[in-house]
Amino acid sequence: MTTLARAQRQLKAHPLAADAALAAGVLLCMLAGSFVDPHSGHTVSWRIRTPDPLSLLLMTLGAVALVFRRRAPMAVLAVTGTVSVAESVTGDPRAPVAMSAVVALFTVAATTDRPTTVRAALLTMTVLTGAAMLAGPLPWYAQENLGILAWTGIGATAGDAVRSRRAVVQAIRERAERAERTREEEARRRVAEERLRIARDLHDVVAHHIALVNVQAGVAAHVMDKRPDQAKEALAHVREASRSALNELRATVGLLRQSGDPEAPTEPAPGLDRLDELAGTFRSAGLQVEVARGDAGTRLPAAVDLAAYRVVQEALTNVQKHAGPEAKAEVSVVRVGPSLEITVLDDGSGNALGPQEGGGHGLLGMRERVTALRGTLTTGPRYGGGFRVHAILPVKPRTPDAKDPV
Repeated sequence: MTTLARAQRQLKAHPLAADAALAAGVLLCMLAGSFVDPHSGHTVSWRIRTPDPLSLLLMTLGAVALVFRRRAPMAVLAVTGTVSVAESVTGDPRAPVAMSAVVALFTVAATTDRPTTVRAALLTMTVLTGAAMLAGPLPWYAQENLGILAWTGIGATAGDAVRSRRAVVQAIRERAERAERTREEEARRRVAEERLRIARDLHDVVAHHIALVNVQAGVAAHVMDKRPDQAKEALAHVREASRSALNELRATVGLLRQSGDPEAPTEPAPGLDRLDELAGTFRSAGLQVEVARGDAGTRLPAAVDLAAYRVVQEALTNVQKHAGPEAKAEVSVVRVGPSLEITVLDDGSGNALGPQEGGGHGLLGMRERVTALRGTLTTGPRYGGGFRVHAILPVKPRTPDAKDPV
């Protein structure tokens, strides 16, 4: 099998040599057939018939033309058909010369389309068979004439079958390559989405906890000499905030572990059940936070619960960083029909900068989270001062219907 495959590769690499070998084989077959007397029964006598010089010349011309069958299939068909007609008119209409025309017709059928094959096959069959029946020395109903008709039809049919099979194989190969590209693109898209999600999580964790650490460290530095007890309390908050940041970072980075790596922490992702704890961390940092809940008994999907928590966390972090030292924040979580509405207001003198004003990626991350869940997010300054963040999240995940793209 290896030798055969190697030979096939060599023939594909040198098509002209392959056609020359085919032409030589066809010439040998025509020469051998020219010595056979079709009317001597089943015995073959090499002494009864000897081809005349014109027949030898015509067979040689037909075989030589086959060397160029790939480069100019229609021209080769015309040449081989001409020498076949000449042999039918000038001598006994024997099949050997028509063999070159059959091979040329096969090549035309294998390398062109079906309409061209049909036209070429009908023309070749009509011309060769008609010339043998009308101008040949044998009766029109002789089996040699019918043999020419049959062999030309077989050549055209076989060539069309080869072309069809080649087209099917090519279509299967292209479909497999297209499916492979689609899988690779889908894998890259999922990797990009997962990276974006992890980046948002990291930003939320780092921005929130580092802001608290920064505030508490500033408080500790300010009261270290005069009020050491308050400084110790601030440093304790710094330690707690840093520990929480490390735990959440460990949980997020644990998603990147491979299957053989040690198990990542199994602590569930934060949700609105930890909203009071979140507000307490900001109160300990000096921010006045009021929380109002109107979602009692609402069970949220994990993704919606996490997104709601992150929206409140990021909004309060922006208030802590940008709204000023005397700002107050109000957090409202209310169930309204099929949606959960989250509102974070502040009365600070500053602005919770979004990415368009150079304030980082906080608002952009919130918007991406909410949009991914088919919710809406609106942010902007309040009339009379302060900033407002309002998010609407669906309580139940939307099920795809027939209108959704698959």
